[in-house]
Amino acid sequence: MQEETQNQLPLIGDPAPEFVANTTNGTINFPKDYAGKWVILFSHPADFTPVCTTEFMTFQSMLPKLQKLNTEIIGLSIGTLTGHLAWIEAIKKLKYHDWNDMEITFPIIDDINMDVAKKYGMIHNHASNSKTVRAVFFIDPKGIVRTILYYPLTIGRNFAEIKRTLIALQTSDEFGVATPADWSIGDEVVIPAPNTTEEMNRRLNNTDKTLDVKSWFLTLKKISADTILDKIYKKSLSKKDSKK
Repeated sequence: MQEETQNQLPLIGDPAPEFVANTTNGTINFPKDYAGKWVILFSHPADFTPVCTTEFMTFQSMLPKLQKLNTEIIGLSIGTLTGHLAWIEAIKKLKYHDWNDMEITFPIIDDINMDVAKKYGMIHNHASNSKTVRAVFFIDPKGIVRTILYYPLTIGRNFAEIKRTLIALQTSDEFGVATPADWSIGDEVVIPAPNTTEEMNRRLNNTDKTLDVKSWFLTLKKISADTILDKIYKKSLSKKDSKK
């Protein structure tokens, strides 16, 4: 039995694997060129495929809102730049939902040699040994992998979940909280549990009206969507101003 090649797989909390690659927007040096920004790095099985086309148009439609959240998008497939460019041109002629004449402006990596795909474990041999699965990597401004999502070749991604995950990560970082099951922006968040008996007793005897103490180990707090977005947007603007 032929031995299968084991692809590397970066884990949550690991530094994002570095690479230099040609893209439809020119050469990028990752993550150096994106220092200080969040990045959604995603792979798709192939150009000119129907599900991928709907995903690319959806990502493009979200791009302005993601950039306000200090986030950029990078796409990847095992294909050539000429193939990517031809697909981008074909997408312009499509109408999907209420989108037409759409130009894909985020970079798409030429990974015909599978160099980047292998570094990120995007090729799952039992799904395909020549196409990338639908991987999504959330990489923070320090170049650390924070969340990884995988979808099979046949299933399109949930973009509401992608945006929710991004905002949840940023909320956790900015406010020092966690997010409960099915959290959406504006819902209650979870504040850290006590680490000592003294802190536990203080929590149980809580007089802070902003806290919803369910138990000493589960305490919720309301942070409005406006408060969260205001802080994230201001941080994004300060990053842009510092680079001028």
